[in-house]
This record gives sequence, C-alpha cells and structure tokens, in this order.
Amino acid sequence: MEGRVVKIALVDDHTLFRTGLRGLLSQCSNYAIVADVGCGEEFLAELPTMDVDVVFMDISMPGIDGVETTRRALQQRPELKVITLSMYGDEHYYSLMVECGASGFLLKDSDIEEVYSAVDAVVAGDSYFSSALLGSMTRNMSLHALSESGDEDALSEREIEILVEVCRGLSNQEIADKLFISKRTVDKHRANILEKTGCKNTANLVVYAIKNHLVEV
Repeated sequence: MEGRVVKIALVDDHTLFRTGLRGLLSQCSNYAIVADVGCGEEFLAELPTMDVDVVFMDISMPGIDGVETTRRALQQRPELKVITLSMYGDEHYYSLMVECGASGFLLKDSDIEEVYSAVDAVVAGDSYFSSALLGSMTRNMSLHALSESGDEDALSEREIEILVEVCRGLSNQEIADKLFISKRTVDKHRANILEKTGCKNTANLVVYAIKNHLVEV
C-alpha cells in the first residue's frame, strides 16, 4: 500500500454516518475520498467520470438499494472493489451482494482499524468479512444438497463438509473431532480445498462457497 493513494467513494443515505466515516478515512494519507453521495442513483450517475478504486456501499437505501447499485456499478466497472456496509439483521442480503461481486463486508459499528484492514484486503484482491459478521453469518450456514459432478477439480462431498466447517471458523482439530476423522486427514483435505478453489483465507472460502451454491446463508 505504501506510496499508492487509494481513491474511495462513500455511498450511504445517512449523512452523519458518511461524515464520520469520511473523517476517519481522511486521517490516512493513503486514502483519498473522491465521492460522498447519499443514494445509488447519484453514485451511478457520477460513476462514468469517477476515478475510484474502492466503494463503501450501504445495503439498505431508499430508491436503488445497495444490491442493485452494486450490480449496475460492476457491470460498468468490473475492476471496482465494493465493501458492503450493513447492520445486524441484513444477513439475507449477503448472498445477493456476493453474487453481484462485492469484495468486502463490514458492520457499521466496526472499528476504524478493521475498516483499514478491509480496504487493504480488497485492494490486494482478497475478500474481507468483519470478524463479528463472519461469526454471525457462518453460524447460520447450511450445506446445500450436493449434485453429482464428473469434474475432477470439483470438491468432493467430504471436502465440501470440511469447507463449511472452515467457513464457520473451526480449527482443523475441531473439524476432525466433529467429523470423527484424524486431524491429518483434515489437513490434507484443507490443502486440497485451497488448491482447488484458489482461496487464501476464510473470507475467500466463504465467498467461494456462496458463489458456487455450496451453502445457503
């Protein structure tokens, strides 16, 4: 991140929240706020001429909501990194935001260090979920019925079981205990999962699982 200025847009219908977030982000010399708007319509109107890297997107807005705004924005500018801003109770939107291409998910009461971490992660090409949100969401994950696939790169039924437990934050030993298998077996499956999916961390695995309809949230 050193030496690079990340250009950020704020899209949220609550003026006080935007003002507070703008003030906190402005304290970091690596960030420049290039847009500060209160609705999806205004953001989409300005987007064609906007020089922006990262967008903080409120989910619940009057008019065009965050899901549709994200979908339209990424159709225009697929390289944009969208960080979803939400409150507890908005979990039913997350799979939609993942499908639209959002890269990060933050609760509105996250501390500023976590906001910085989210920006750094998505700029680096990773996904990001706030720790509190990840715990809340993955507790409610359920495994989808599996369909047969002849694709040798597809995850096996056991690998999908382990993927879901990894997404829930369980350690390899905890997964081994839960599934009545050895930790060494879990280690091997987990390495295969990371290789097959190309994921590097739990947040990336959660996004992979949702995008590929392996779980429902």
